[in-house]
Amino acid sequence: MRIGIVSDTHLPNLIRDLDELGPEPARFFASVDLILHSGDLTSPMVLDWLEQFAPVLCTTGNNDPIADQRCQELQILDVHGWRIGMVHSLRRGFRPMAELLQLFPTPVDIIVAGDTHQEVLQYRDGVVVLNSGSPTFPHHKDLRLGTVGVLELAPDRLQAEIVLLGQTPGKPNPGTPARLELQRSSGPSADTP
Repeated sequence: MRIGIVSDTHLPNLIRDLDELGPEPARFFASVDLILHSGDLTSPMVLDWLEQFAPVLCTTGNNDPIADQRCQELQILDVHGWRIGMVHSLRRGFRPMAELLQLFPTPVDIIVAGDTHQEVLQYRDGVVVLNSGSPTFPHHKDLRLGTVGVLELAPDRLQAEIVLLGQTPGKPNPGTPARLELQRSSGPSADTP
């Protein structure tokens, strides 16, 4: 299963939907089977836009003032035996994995989060941590194409990736692509520039 990961869209601050940034976001989301949004939508319009491509699960961010029944504080799902836990914030800073795992009521193999607008892909203490950054305000820069994430899950294999959506003319994308592969019976194989 191919899962698109997104966070911190912060719409409609300056634009109504991701189409206004160009065709890249729609192209990316059209390629996935499920979308996980880890909060800071700021408007339910984001979910409406994403749902044209695939089913969406969402967590509530600290900038989501309007409650939407489609979003929860915490999401846990199982895909091909991989347990994914999603929250908006890991409460900033490097924390021991044991502390991060306490955010979830059950053990997880993958943590998906957002909030920082900075992409993170790491494998620590047997857990993949994925923060896709922001597709609209990467690294808290002004409006431009940023980053998203993708998880490809099979029963015996996991591939995770940070994907640059492209470049906005005159505004370089500050994101850094990263890739991690994991076999169920072995450790990770990371490819980070």
